[in-house]
Amino acid sequence: MDLDGRVLVTGGAGFIGSHLVDALMEMGSSVVVLDNMSSGRRENLKRWIGDEKLELIVGDCLNPKDVERALDGCEMVFHLAANAEVRRGVSDTRIDLEQNVMATYNLLEGMRKSGTAKTLAFTSTSTVYGEADVIPTPEGYGPLRPISLYGASKLACEAMISAYSHMFGFRSIVYRFANIIGSRSRHGVIWDFIHKLLSNPKELEILGDGRQSKSYLLVDDCVEAMLTGLKGLDSSGSNFEIYNIGSEDQVDVTTIARVVVECMGLRDVRFRYKVDVEGGVGWVGDVKFMLLDISKIKRLGWRPKHNSLEAVREAAESILEEIGYKRKA
Repeated sequence: MDLDGRVLVTGGAGFIGSHLVDALMEMGSSVVVLDNMSSGRRENLKRWIGDEKLELIVGDCLNPKDVERALDGCEMVFHLAANAEVRRGVSDTRIDLEQNVMATYNLLEGMRKSGTAKTLAFTSTSTVYGEADVIPTPEGYGPLRPISLYGASKLACEAMISAYSHMFGFRSIVYRFANIIGSRSRHGVIWDFIHKLLSNPKELEILGDGRQSKSYLLVDDCVEAMLTGLKGLDSSGSNFEIYNIGSEDQVDVTTIARVVVECMGLRDVRFRYKVDVEGGVGWVGDVKFMLLDISKIKRLGWRPKHNSLEAVREAAESILEEIGYKRKA
């Protein structure tokens, strides 16, 4: 797919979005970033600030006028703006409806009216599968029964995108992500462990029983997979495609804790497990075991360069370097 034209990235100042912007700018694309800066940071785009090919719009997908402005002249849209923290839905039941579903609706309506934006790439999640009976889980698995409001909202977005694609002539691709980790991340298990250990280097609280086991993928691998996946729209002849993106193995939470402790150079750290939810998960709505079948996107020529454990180690080291942490001797 030709990305030489004007490309919109919603959430482009965030964790994954800023890495995608890096790749697009390096390819020579003209990039518009729409970000409300709730979790995005200008620092993530510092390499490109001032470049004539980058336009940063501080605005919100919940505001149709911001969406209209951002879409002006764009042919391709990468929609990453969303509530990034699954656990927030437990205490704030509106956040996923607003930040995920309504924001996506506004974007789709903006695209419908724009006359130029006809291709959409949407970042969904493995949580749409819920507690799958088939692992590794393929894209065709069903019925889909998400167990979190986050997963439900992303599935609702997928359904709207499918409908808009068929009704209004869009071409759309949905990416169902495993756990994406790496530099610039400011949430998730690795970030949480690092900051808990900064506060108390002798004891680490672990939510759940520590046996939760999932797939982890480095953000650089993720961005490469997203760009590779666009080939699927060109080759399939379909106007709507879904691709799983993840690694080919799993790592459990206790192992992640050990890696973070090692990367920080700490010793004799006591692990304290906080098991408040039935089944030993970390929180209500947490999926305990997740591994995606990525054979579909592998057929396009992509495969992860790192396994889950390697990704966890590299991500921990990157985050520690970014916050200026000095490893204990």
